[in-house]
Amino acid sequence: MKATYIKTSPTGVFNVSRIVTVHYYEFDKSFTFAGESHDFWEMVYVDRGQVMVSRDGEELLLSQGELVFHKPHEFHAIRAHGSAPNFFVISFVCTSAAMQSFERYRTRLDTGMTPLISGMMREAEGAYVLPRNDPTLRRLVRRESAPVGAEQLVKLYLEEFLILLLRSAAEGARPAVFPSKESMENHLVTEVRRTIAERAEAPLSIGELCARLGYSKSYLCRLFREQTGDTIAATATRERIAAARRLIREGTMNFSEISDRLGFDNPQYFSRVFRRVTGMTPSEFRASLKSR
Repeated sequence: MKATYIKTSPTGVFNVSRIVTVHYYEFDKSFTFAGESHDFWEMVYVDRGQVMVSRDGEELLLSQGELVFHKPHEFHAIRAHGSAPNFFVISFVCTSAAMQSFERYRTRLDTGMTPLISGMMREAEGAYVLPRNDPTLRRLVRRESAPVGAEQLVKLYLEEFLILLLRSAAEGARPAVFPSKESMENHLVTEVRRTIAERAEAPLSIGELCARLGYSKSYLCRLFREQTGDTIAATATRERIAAARRLIREGTMNFSEISDRLGFDNPQYFSRVFRRVTGMTPSEFRASLKSR
């Protein structure tokens, strides 16, 4: 008896129809690329060091293990930041609707996914002639003696990578997707406030804060002021003085110790800042506590 089977056509989330370029760059700390825009997607993954990425006026400081996507027609640039960076770039054509999830996307990659990037690079080196450190590459040239299926494996590794990123985002785990520019900016300002408050007794410099959050100083300071009407420096100073008032209330440290604890240059400067913020000196504040 002849059996009857129903054949199921698998549905797909991503279909990468073209690979445009593949790079693994190893530059010195003076590297800079002025930028470009194009009609296809690009993904940048930092394998070592730090880079500053610009995309449509926004600047992002990326450290080892972080990646971003650039959507079609998005102007983007990249430069080394204080180190000699290594980074992987792959650009491709994919018109699948799910790619919208990667607009303005940035994440720290789970280490379990890095073998897929290694696989993309390994198969691309086998499939194409890849000039070393050439950001002007505009066309991939196939190797005559390429391993069987190398090009297809580049595509498959990339599609698997995209699916796993999307799945992680849907499950609410890292990597996280900011669905809009507005929500990303609100989230970032909240993170700045939270970090400043947490570090009031061991304050970060603005440069250290920017490095910790992964954004450039100019972008973060401008965004914070636009969103709050205040500066990061002024907010940090108020948090430090709030911490000073708390320490004075606890009564276990003198003013010199509090000044040192909060990172002021000297007790005199601490007193001046305290008065500017609160309208009274530390001594006057302490005396006001005793009168209550």
